[in-house]
Formats: sequence, C-alpha cells, structure tokens
Amino acid sequence: MNFYIVIPAYNEEDCIAQTLESLVNQSVLPRKVVVVNDNSTDKTEAIVSSFCSKHSWITLVNYKSSNTHLPGSKVINAFYQGYNTLDDNYDVICKFDADIILPTNYLECIKMVFESNKSVGIAGGLAYIKKDHEWVYENIANKTHVRGPFKAYRKACFKAIGGLKPSIGWDTVDTLLAKYHNWKVVVDESLCVKHLKPTGNSYNKASKHLQGEAMYKMRYGFVITLISALKLSYKKRSFALFKNYLVGYFKAKKERKAFLVSKDEGKFIRQLRWKGIIGKLKQ
Repeated sequence: MNFYIVIPAYNEEDCIAQTLESLVNQSVLPRKVVVVNDNSTDKTEAIVSSFCSKHSWITLVNYKSSNTHLPGSKVINAFYQGYNTLDDNYDVICKFDADIILPTNYLECIKMVFESNKSVGIAGGLAYIKKDHEWVYENIANKTHVRGPFKAYRKACFKAIGGLKPSIGWDTVDTLLAKYHNWKVVVDESLCVKHLKPTGNSYNKASKHLQGEAMYKMRYGFVITLISALKLSYKKRSFALFKNYLVGYFKAKKERKAFLVSKDEGKFIRQLRWKGIIGKLKQ
C-alpha cells in the first residue's frame, strides 16, 4: 500500500524537524513525502532541505502565498501545490500538518485499518497536546472524528468527495461528504499523535468569524449552528467564541457566500447532525 503525504508548512522551524523525524522512523515508510514551504521567513526551508538530502522520498516545494494565517484556504491551497507534483500511483493520500509527532507505528496501523475494511475511506488517530508537563487529549472534537493535522484518505474516497475544499471547515465537510458517498471514517484511538501547536493558537483576528461562516457554507442551518456554537464555546469556556460563530454565520448568509455542498448533500448533512444530537440526548 503506497502512502503519499503532503505537508504544508509556514514558519515551522520549531516543529518541522520533529514531524519529519517521526516519519523517517515509521515502521512502514511512506512512498513519497512532499513538504510545501509556504512563504516561510524562518529556517523551515533549510531544515526540510537537510531531510531531502538524506531521504530521496522526501521532496520540497517552495510556494509564495499570503503570510496571513487564515484557517482552511491557505493550508489547502498549499496542499495542492504539493499534491499536483505527485503522480497517481498512490493508494492513500495524507494531508499532515508540520507540527505533529507521529507514533512510530502510525502508518502501519493506518495501513491495517484500510486493508481490513475496503469501505473505510478516511482514517487517523487522536490528537494530544502538552499541558502541565503531560500529554492530554485535545478535547475540541469527538473521538470519532479524524482531525485535520493527520488525515489519511483512500484514493477512491478522496476522488469521490472531490478532494479537499480550500475553505474553513474543509476537515469537517470532507468527513461528511465521505459518509454521503457511503465511506466509513475510522479513528484508531491507540494512535496518540502529539500536536505541538494547539488548534487556534496561530489564528488571527481576521479569522474569528470563519467557523460560523463554515457552518453556513456546509448548509447546517441556524438551529444546528446554534447548538454547535453553544457546544464548542462551552468546551472553550468562551462566550466571545459563541458570539463570533453566530456573527460569522449571519455575515456569510448576508453576503450569500458560496456553499461547499449541494442541496442534497446539505440535506444529508443536516440529517446526520440531527441524528448525532438526538443520539447524545438519549444517552
């Protein structure tokens, strides 16, 4: 099973070596790894180049985009700069972040997940962050959701969902569309991925409304958006977050932002979300 991995990287000199080292030490090595140096102003390029000189299966692509970190569009645009350099001889395509440390058996276990069930389209582990000198679960998503920093897609699933959307919410809509196309999403909870930069740490003020915008673009509708905003703001203990989600949703609605999914896909997504909400209420 051939693994191709694309890693967008923007000013990751503190982390990228640890990420690449964890790939070099995998019990099952990837066939190809492309690191996209996206307009970095630090030593990211030099660090990646040193790995390229030692490992022929690691390559570097330099790409110049905006130096503003906007969740979604920047990272996916960079992903495609790397993806477009690859051939089509992969079985699994991975989008990894440049601030993770994978357990040495990560790809081996993901390979087993895909091989054991041909209907699995997306697979991954769980994210852990360092808190008070201990690695604890990064509790911002259900443990049934494969997080954006370490997603692996079976080729047929990746093609079926139309690849990754260059928008905030890409790592939610991909899962929802996979389910729409009858693919399974599997989390191997034994795979603990160290996430060196907790989600949201590098977001700027311009991005604060984008989560609400994403919910609009995924056709959640107001009620599901409201429930999601309440849940996430409670987890983060932030009323400002709740407000920003709703402002983002109504701003996107007023501006008639383009949807990420069709009407039929949106209907399926809402039904799936309501099923999950009602299921939790019954527990």
